[in-house]
Amino acid sequence: MSTSPSSAPSPLISKSEYYSSLPWFRRLLAMLNWRPVVDYELREIEFKQREIEFEKRKQQLESEDARLRKEDEQRKIEHEQRMRQLKSETEQLRNESLRVRNETEQIEREIVQIEKENARLSELNSKLDAIVFSSATNSTPAQQTPSESET
Repeated sequence: MSTSPSSAPSPLISKSEYYSSLPWFRRLLAMLNWRPVVDYELREIEFKQREIEFEKRKQQLESEDARLRKEDEQRKIEHEQRMRQLKSETEQLRNESLRVRNETEQIEREIVQIEKENARLSELNSKLDAIVFSSATNSTPAQQTPSESET
């Protein structure tokens, strides 16, 4: 026994409002305590309402889940891009570090060469001073040593 569409209650209807919306013979049956039909119809309406609410909630959860999955995928892509960028920057820094290390080693070798050259020039300068001093005193220059003839 179903009710006609015009007597269907709204989603937020009370029992008394529902009873007053029934045709006279149904009200009479309800007043005679013919409750099984009325209670069944009320439970059916409540069940349909819960089913509609459930479907709405399900759709909301599905759309939220899809949104969260999309956001998660976007974050994952951004994370992968950032990791590639950091890897690239790390590689560039490593290459720059190697270049600086090579330049430092080259400069250190040049410093050693310059120090050797300075020592040689200092030795030659002292010999020159000795020659200038000996010529200034009009004495004969000292004989050359084998180390002086090599230079």
